[in-house]
Parts: sequence; structure tokens; C-alpha cells
Amino acid sequence: MSGEGLRLPDFFIVGQPKSGTTALYQMLREQHPGVFMTGVRSPKFFSTDQLADSGREQLNLPTTLEQYAALFANAAPDQIVGEASPGYLSSTTAAANIAEVRPDARIIAILREPADFLRSFHLQLIEERVEHETDLRRALENERFERDGQVIERYGRFLNYVELLRRYEAVFSPEQILVLIYDDYRADNEGTLRTVLRHIGADDSFEFQLLQSNPTVSVRSQRLDGMLHNVRSGRGTGASALHRAIKAVVPRSIRQSAMERAQTSLHAPPPPRDEELMAELRVRLKPQVQALSEHLDRDLVSLWGYEQVC
Repeated sequence: MSGEGLRLPDFFIVGQPKSGTTALYQMLREQHPGVFMTGVRSPKFFSTDQLADSGREQLNLPTTLEQYAALFANAAPDQIVGEASPGYLSSTTAAANIAEVRPDARIIAILREPADFLRSFHLQLIEERVEHETDLRRALENERFERDGQVIERYGRFLNYVELLRRYEAVFSPEQILVLIYDDYRADNEGTLRTVLRHIGADDSFEFQLLQSNPTVSVRSQRLDGMLHNVRSGRGTGASALHRAIKAVVPRSIRQSAMERAQTSLHAPPPPRDEELMAELRVRLKPQVQALSEHLDRDLVSLWGYEQVC
């Protein structure tokens, strides 16, 4: 894989999911004039272990380096170019693949308290129709699935934070990697953004309009949500016919807006935490938090409330 002669990103927001990566991506893309980010959020190009070419084609994602570079063709010569694929942090191949074509790249990772991450990520997967088990405990008990002959953990692969960071530390120098903590990002959006801008070499005096994106929600009815998704995408015999009929008489912009409002109407605030399960998860996850605290030389045990966990 050679990127010689191609315009490729100068920086990568590698994850993790549900940790502010979407808001960071959108603010950089939509507001900062010195930064160019592709309109295709999460191209996933370098996570070759997570998506086969057939899946990329189905999702209209790039399958060649030339196709990937084309996503950045409209960047001005003086703009700093970036992309955000939250799956890169959990990928076993992304770090090395990025380093092969952009060894000088800047890397940004955002980490969230792991039990809270699991709850939020589970709700996102339900919303995206990837997960069908609405009970988090049962979802975690049955998280293993097979893909391309390999057994994958849907949730567990995100949790060994030190191992995930070491994949990047093995191929990039310390000054190229910025590790942010989600709590800091929530507490001081503006300060965190300026840290990011300095890290990527952009003007850090720019004034952002702060926003929250990709909030955690639950789905009121998975059945209705699935039906609307099928009509919107034209999947299934009946849904396909209805999709064609609507497409023939309703303008695209109105059609998309109406379907988005219909699906959003099925969203509800997240359900109350199962505090018993959260306590059990923290017992299980405390060694990971202790290891990360030592690795980053920061007391995340106290920050994340693990002092009394035993």
C-alpha cells in the first residue's frame, strides 16, 4: 500500500465510539476553515480486519487507496486534512495500515469510562439495528459472533484500552498521539478543541460554536423502527414496492426529511441504568482502569469512581 503522490489525511480521529468523536468531527468539518474533513464520516478504509470489500461496496465505502484519496480531492492546498473512523481504535490492522502510508500522521483517541461506554454503545448498536438484544446483561453474555472464520467479541474488543493504544504507540512516536479523556471533553469542550487544534497544527484561536452530536437514545419499538428502515432503504419485497412508489411521487429532499422525522419519533431517552449490572461491570473492569491509569500516568481510578470498587 503506497500513498506516494496522493492527498491523504494529515490526522486521524480513531475513536472510541460514543465518546464525542462525532461532535469533534462535525465541528472541525463544518466550522474550522483551516481543516478539511471528508463528507463520508467513518470511511473505515484502514480497518481491513473489520469489513470485507463486499461490505465496503454495499456501504459505498472506498475499496482502493485511490478511491480513498478521492475523498480528500477537494481540500485546498493550505488546509489540514483529516478523517474520523471510530472503529480504527479497536481494529487490529488500522494503526499499521495508516503508518504505512502516513508515517507522519497525527492520531487522536478519546477514551470513556468503560462501564458507561458499554451501556451507551449497546444502545447505539440497537439504534443501528446491529444489536437485537435490548437487555445489556444478556447482550454481553452472548456477544461473541463469527466473521470471516474468526470469533469476534462485539463489546469486549473495545475494553483493553492499553492494548488498543499500544498498537498505535508501536508505529507512531509519542508526540504524534493525543489521548483525550471523555470527561475532560465534556467538562471543557473549548479547551479540548484547542488542544486538538494545536496537536494537528491548525489555528487554535478559532472560535467554535459548540454542539453535542450522536446523543445516547433508546428505540421505542424495534419492530416499527425496522419497518421504517426497510421502507427507507427499499429492502424486502413489500418495503421495496412501497419505497419505489414513494420515490416516484415524492421529491428526494422531502422524502428523506419525512423518513428521518418518522424514525426520530421512535427514539426515547435512554432507560434507567441497571445499577447492579454497572457495579458488576466495574468490578470486572477495574484492572483495565488501573492499567490505563498507570499507562497514561493519570489517576483515572479516582476520576471514574473506582476507588471503592473491589
